[in-house]
Amino acid sequence: MLIRLGLVQGVPVCTDRKTQAWVEAAGYRVLDEPFYASGRVATAGGCLASHYLAAWLIWAGAGREAAVEALSYVLPHGEEEEYTRRALGRVKGFVGAAKELV
Repeated sequence: MLIRLGLVQGVPVCTDRKTQAWVEAAGYRVLDEPFYASGRVATAGGCLASHYLAAWLIWAGAGREAAVEALSYVLPHGEEEEYTRRALGRVKGFVGAAKELV
């Protein structure tokens, strides 16, 4: 969708393995990472994409604790700490730039 809207021109993207060939055929570089953001646009791939995207968006707009709280609603019981650490670890480097745009 982001490609069709022209929002990722010149930006590397993240996607799932099934979609990777199509994205590369369209002329985009696919990162071997689950999450990447550039400005107000973020890409993520795989079944955990929504966790990364939500954590990044909520952290940038409402703060880290709000992101942790939101994640707690959707993460598997007993694995919240592991998933939260992974999601926040992936997005933290991109939050500062996103905060400036909110």
